[in-house]
Parts: sequence; C-alpha cells; structure tokens
Amino acid sequence: MTQRSGDTADQAATALRRGELILLPTETVYGLGADAGNAEAVAAIFQAKGRPRFNPLISHVADAVAAEAVGVFDVSARALAEAFWPGPLTLVTPVRDGGRVCDLARAGLDSVAIRVPGHAAARAVLSAFGGPVVAPSANRSGRPSPTNFADAVEETGFAVTAAVDGGPCAVGLESTVVSVLGGRVSLLRPGAVTRAEIEAVVGPLADGGDGHRSPGRLAAHYAPDAPVRIDVVEPRDGEILLGFGPGAGDPRWSLSVSGDLREAAANLFRLFREADRTHPAGIAVSPIPSQGLGEAINDRLRRAAGFVG
Repeated sequence: MTQRSGDTADQAATALRRGELILLPTETVYGLGADAGNAEAVAAIFQAKGRPRFNPLISHVADAVAAEAVGVFDVSARALAEAFWPGPLTLVTPVRDGGRVCDLARAGLDSVAIRVPGHAAARAVLSAFGGPVVAPSANRSGRPSPTNFADAVEETGFAVTAAVDGGPCAVGLESTVVSVLGGRVSLLRPGAVTRAEIEAVVGPLADGGDGHRSPGRLAAHYAPDAPVRIDVVEPRDGEILLGFGPGAGDPRWSLSVSGDLREAAANLFRLFREADRTHPAGIAVSPIPSQGLGEAINDRLRRAAGFVG
C-alpha cells in the first residue's frame, strides 16, 4: 500500500487554486477534490475515477452563506440546512447564476448538489480555498468508498498533489441527498441523516424525485472485486460473511456484533476492502434491518450486489 504523509489545509487550498486535485477528508468518506469552477480540474477527477460524466458531483462549501452563493434556497432548503449543517446532508437546489460550479460538475443540469461537511479539516480546506470544491468519493468508480487516509491514497493518490489526513471517517457512508426543487422535498439517496429526521423538519417527503440529479445512483456501485450476496444467513464455501448482530459469523468480520446500525455503517466499506484483499470466492452479508440508517446501508448493499435500490 502506498505510504504518504498528510498535507495542511493551506497546501491543499494552494493545489486547488492551481487546478490540481486533492484528497479531502470528510465525516462521511474521503473525497477526491477539485475547484468546482474549473472544468479542466473537474475533468481530471472523472479521468482519475473512471466515472461516467452524466453523474453529477457534490459541491462542498465552508458554510451556509457560501452555499447560498452556489444554489437558490427556498424555505425548506434553509430549514434543512439549519437543522443538519455542518453534517452529512446534501441539498439539490436550483443553480444560482454565477455560482462558480461549472456545467461538467453539474452534469449539464440546471440544479446543483451542495453540502457543508461536518469534518473540521474539510471546512479548514474550504475556508482557505474560499470557493466550492467538488469532492466525490476518492475511490475508482464503482468500488467501495475509502473511509481512512491509507485507503484513499491507495485508490486515487496517484492523481493528487495534496492529501489531507483527517483520520478515520466517523460516518462511513456517503451523505443523504435531498432534492428541494419546484416546491417539493424528496429523498434521492439515503444516508446518515434519516428519512424520519428529515420529515421531522419539513414534513412528509414527496414520492419519486429526479434521481439523475443525485450522485451515487448507478447500479453496480460501491462494489468490491469479489461478488456480493446480501440477506445471507449461511455463507457458501469460500465466502466471507460480514455479519450483523450476535452470533452472526466470525466476529472479526462483523459489521456490528451488537447490532448497532451506526457501527455497521462506519465499518461497511472498510470490511468490503479488507475482505477483498483475501481474494474470497465471494462476500456475503447478513440481513440488515431497513429502518433508520438501515435504509442507507441496504441501498449501498443492493448496489454493491448489482441491483438498483
């Protein structure tokens, strides 16, 4: 595995201004970052990740004031921002004219995905840079997202000139994505901010929504090299079972021995990677409850197994 020392926020901001890529820690996963207004730098992200260009990117900003310089916020958007920012919630809003997010970063859409991350190191970089930074997960496209510095460097460290070491990611799953377009609020991607928490702020969510406006909505996403089976009680020969709850498989491979959903979310991508390194015949995953954070975990598992959630 590639060894690398972490850089400072100022070094990362300098790299961004030069149109170069960085590794950016957040509380969700590590991101591969670029100046959101620099189309050539954004194109370098797509090249490094091998990512389809129709998949939009999230613009990360330092605070809510910076967010409203990028997108047009209505009452619901402001209520959600006040409730959950800084934190693992992305809002999809109409793009603001002159908002410094290029067409390529938005996949040519008239909307923009915005987040104020909860990780202090990320906000330090964003403050030092002074503008929006697109930072999709720092994995090669379709693979599990990196949740620690070493894995981020191993995945896409070859493409960056600065890398900030923020330690292990506390959440371990990509952000919840909520659309606030046309007076409707809808959930586009589940995450650590749950459906119930969102509805407690803005009321019942609208059905449907424009899923193409959210990142991370492709089938066969977040997948390790080994085939993945989900909702498994008894693994097949040669499979590693990622268990959930007491007595579910080898505790060394358990997402959470106690059955804690937050612990399972934080461990999911790390254990995918560690299991893959043993070259198993497959990776099996115990059933995960669907309530609360379990909705997001099951979404990632269905995509890793090749299903559209």
